[in-house]
Amino acid sequence: MAETLDSTDWAILVELQRDGRVALTELGRRVNLSASATTERVKRLEYLGVITGYRAEVDLTKVGYPVLAVVRLKYPGNKHEPLHRLLRERPEFLECLRTTGDDCYTLKIAAASMPHLEQLVNELTEFGSTTTNLVYSQPQPYRGPQTAPPDL
Repeated sequence: MAETLDSTDWAILVELQRDGRVALTELGRRVNLSASATTERVKRLEYLGVITGYRAEVDLTKVGYPVLAVVRLKYPGNKHEPLHRLLRERPEFLECLRTTGDDCYTLKIAAASMPHLEQLVNELTEFGSTTTNLVYSQPQPYRGPQTAPPDL
């Protein structure tokens, strides 16, 4: 069940997604609340699990991972823990989604080079067949939801 968020909660979420390091006094100014009211709102959103964390966005190329790929994995078995363990152990696996359709998983992988990517994909082929797509660019980076879902 989705939490009930008002327009001020949404304004806070939008601002924090833009800049997770914004001072609470500045955040309050942006959303027209006092610093104490802003602090209470943010703490409530954290307590409810709406805000699940704060992270730095890292330029993969500048930290030595210029190759970015999306890999789809067809996983024929039903014992997923060995795959999940590999995903936890390898920091190059940035994101993993369990999906419907022919492919069971879609992974986002960062690699230092093409041979490095090949090594990572080969590790995945122990679990099933893969399809690899290289990422040219990211015209729309992840930004999180900006408004409440529509009432349908």
